[in-house]
Amino acid sequence: MRKIIYLLTVFSMYCACAQKNDVKTTPTQQQTKNDMDTTKLNETVKKAFDAWQKGDAETFTSFFTADAKLYDDGNPRDFKKFVKDACGHEKFTSIDTIENEGKTIYGRFHTESWGDFRTFFKFNINSDGKFDKLEIGQAN
Repeated sequence: MRKIIYLLTVFSMYCACAQKNDVKTTPTQQQTKNDMDTTKLNETVKKAFDAWQKGDAETFTSFFTADAKLYDDGNPRDFKKFVKDACGHEKFTSIDTIENEGKTIYGRFHTESWGDFRTFFKFNINSDGKFDKLEIGQAN
């Protein structure tokens, strides 16, 4: 009888050790938590970036001139339509590199229609401190 109790105890300990944790974290969630250091961003870029990440199109566009230009992989696009369609549906999941005095962001980007890929956002600031051009595109 003692051998049976001993075997059951050992077996139950073995089963408990083999159990998996049900909480699953995707690589995208891990990257979002670990790779979003925005401290090197230009102050205005950081505010616009934060608004973009929150899906706040009104605040995001408030940093731009009324006639802001948008270039997607070098091709002109309608800035207002892009923001309306993408803000709140697309966002960075990680930041890889920040360049150009904190005005250019390279990182992983998620879209509902195209999935995940590396991209860049390059903000151009005019003499009044507003963005007059945003260049976006797929990064190598």
